[in-house]
Amino acid sequence: APRVRPSDLRTAPARTTPARGERRMTAALLEGCVQRALFGRVNRAAAQALAADGCEVVVPSGQGCCGALALHAGREREARRRAEATVAAFAGHDRIVVTAAGCGSAMKGYGDLLGTEEARRFSAAVRDVTELLAELGPAAERRPRAPTRVVYQDACHLNHAQGVAAQPRELLRTIPGVELVEIEDAGTCCGSAGIYN
Repeated sequence: APRVRPSDLRTAPARTTPARGERRMTAALLEGCVQRALFGRVNRAAAQALAADGCEVVVPSGQGCCGALALHAGREREARRRAEATVAAFAGHDRIVVTAAGCGSAMKGYGDLLGTEEARRFSAAVRDVTELLAELGPAAERRPRAPTRVVYQDACHLNHAQGVAAQPRELLRTIPGVELVEIEDAGTCCGSAGIYN
């Protein structure tokens, strides 16, 4: 297997990733604090997967921390300030796509946190990348791969806070050659516990 350098993990997506084929939708991508610093490759892969299924992906400049960590730590005033800045940075986009479950969970709660109609509209537009891919439906050819057995363990904030469990599995099942194997207690906490890690 090719060696992955640490810098490859942080490679960010392009500011705009054009849709391949017919543009079916445009979505704005949250880069996230940890994702941007350590797992930019995840954001880049998400943008490419969405583009393959007809979604143009833009990465708005000026975005900062969404406030999830402050909210999880009980620093509500800081969380509100960061939420307001995030809503402003993503204004004008029909969908906001997120690759970090804790961020997505916090952003889907902005309507309650801020209590404004603008924040409620924003929250309604937030999607985990797996939700948006499932919403779009496959447009790109799913290429067969060597038979592979795959186990999916739910991310706590994705499954328990956002209620997103079926979509990741649906996406895996669309790949020819992939056998999805369910395991007991797939929704059990892995031990990371977010800010307590």
